Amino acid sequence: MRFDQHTVVLLVRPADAPELPLDAADRLQDAHLAHQAGLVEQGLVLAAGPFVDADDERVRGFVVLSVSPQEARELYRNDPAVRAGRLGVRVMSWMVPEGNVRFENVPMPRSILEAAAGD
Repeated sequence: MRFDQHTVVLLVRPADAPELPLDAADRLQDAHLAHQAGLVEQGLVLAAGPFVDADDERVRGFVVLSVSPQEARELYRNDPAVRAGRLGVRVMSWMVPEGNVRFENVPMPRSILEAAAGD
């Protein structure tokens, strides 16, 4: 059997993440979403999204990338939420049977407002 290999990033809230006022947290989230949308537009991120109803609330999001694990680490070092210490990054390779998972070119929201609009 042949396998496709993808790089996966888990976005995790560190135990020592700084507390921010709501307006600052919203601005940082918008910057994070814009960064991620830019990676999608470049074809580097294949899929991404937050977790809801997770057993471990520290695990915030999941990203599948078309680059090596080392490249993914570099890309997410530049994520504003990671730089600010609000998110940490766990990088790994994910193997699935060839053709088992397909990714469509779907735009990502660039802000909280855009995500909330649902369009």
